[in-house]
Amino acid sequence: MAEQPGVAVMGASGRMGRMLIQSITEGDKLRLVGAIERAGHDWLGEDVGVAMGGTALGVAVTDDLLDPLTKARIIIDFTAPDVTVATAALAAQARAVHIIGTTGMTEDDLTKVDAAARHAVIVRAGNMSLGVNLLVQLTRKVAAALDDDFDIEVVEAHHRHKVDAPSGTALMLGEAAADGRQIDLRDVYDAARDGITGARSTGHIGFSAIRGGDIIGEHDVIFAGPGERIVLSHRASDRALFAKGALKAASWGLQQEPGHYSMLDVLGL
Repeated sequence: MAEQPGVAVMGASGRMGRMLIQSITEGDKLRLVGAIERAGHDWLGEDVGVAMGGTALGVAVTDDLLDPLTKARIIIDFTAPDVTVATAALAAQARAVHIIGTTGMTEDDLTKVDAAARHAVIVRAGNMSLGVNLLVQLTRKVAAALDDDFDIEVVEAHHRHKVDAPSGTALMLGEAAADGRQIDLRDVYDAARDGITGARSTGHIGFSAIRGGDIIGEHDVIFAGPGERIVLSHRASDRALFAKGALKAASWGLQQEPGHYSMLDVLGL
């Protein structure tokens, strides 16, 4: 039997990092070979399984990605934009598949990720779930079918610790709506409103963000027209679905040529 491909997880102590490690070790298709955390983190040097409150997994937490990259064919990265950009360059040098769930990336960040994707497989998505990616497709189709008599609003809710807004998923949905109308989101983007804002601009796409408690992720795309509303919704009730999607993307990526892919590619959508 062929050896399972090795995976290194960035941000091992985070919500997604822990879930990814759990999903990898409980599955039989991939094996954990690296757990990376920032310099100075309390977990450094500890076995990651023990640090998570469980049994030893034989993988020590490190702040140096270079050693895990000698054993890993896959890097999974739900961290911060600066970390992800640096990781993309290293993963490209090692020709490792880089799965990116990091949100809040700038155009400059994405340009650097594109450059890395010339040498290695990168799968990047603001959301790795099947349901959300189906919602993206539905949003594009509904936006294409309705003219600008229907106002579009994207409303998202996440836990109190999330640091970026709108969420990466909300931006995916906004991009899909703009694409359906064959316009550039940057030209019609409206952030959350405050004060005397004046009337809503026709054709604009609005965004609102809710932060509180332990909400995993909720997204609504509202098409509000004269006398009626259409609301497309997705509710995440288990963070494991994002880990499952990331691992699916990882296995898929091993079979691809270098390039910058999305979950729509992974799911054949």
